[in-house]
Amino acid sequence: MYPLIVALDFPTAKAAMALAERLDPQQVRVKVGKELFTSAGPALVESLQARGFSVFLDLKFHDIPATVAGACRAAAELGVWMLNVHASGGRTMLEAARNAVETSGGKRPLLIAVTVLTSLDAAALQEIGCTAAPQAQVERLAALAAASGFDGVVCSAQEAALLRERQPSLLRVTPGIRPTGTAHDDQRRVLTPAEALAAGADYLVVGRPISAAADPAAACAAVLAEIAAVPSTSASRSLSS
Repeated sequence: MYPLIVALDFPTAKAAMALAERLDPQQVRVKVGKELFTSAGPALVESLQARGFSVFLDLKFHDIPATVAGACRAAAELGVWMLNVHASGGRTMLEAARNAVETSGGKRPLLIAVTVLTSLDAAALQEIGCTAAPQAQVERLAALAAASGFDGVVCSAQEAALLRERQPSLLRVTPGIRPTGTAHDDQRRVLTPAEALAAGADYLVVGRPISAAADPAAACAAVLAEIAAVPSTSASRSLSS
């Protein structure tokens, strides 16, 4: 399967399923985020899974350890393929999340830590009291995720090469992917699919360039073609999980 995750960033289940019907679950996985999950709930995840899609539940849990553990356990029992929490929640919260998915009783989902949101640059980090440069903060939080037993991190594709070197055990999930010739929207640290894979990304999250396209199926096919053109040595890591 290609390493493409299509973000179903819609306000309703009807709109999300309309796009999902135009995608091939043998070629792409899908991401369900906060707006859609709040609107449609677990039933939407179950409908997508019934159509054969692996679901990345992108709710970025960040709370006290017990609350995050409960949320991660519920997500694991829902059968999602991947879920995430904020690494900035700290080691105790991260370890609680890991323990929850490991003891949930179902198939263990991939557990991913969010490092620095791709909408944040150095100036934005300084406004919230973080004096580290984005890359340094990503590296710090990735190291914490690795030490806490996580499977991977969400990071900008621009940090993927660094993390491939410094934390090779971690999968690298990269939002902010913009195919050649498309708008950056509100993303600030972006690369094309080919650039991201060459840099060391394992999974690419693409939203508006596909979901907002006049022909989403054609836009998805174009992204898959761009991925397929990357030399196999640049994207050779097994992604069968």
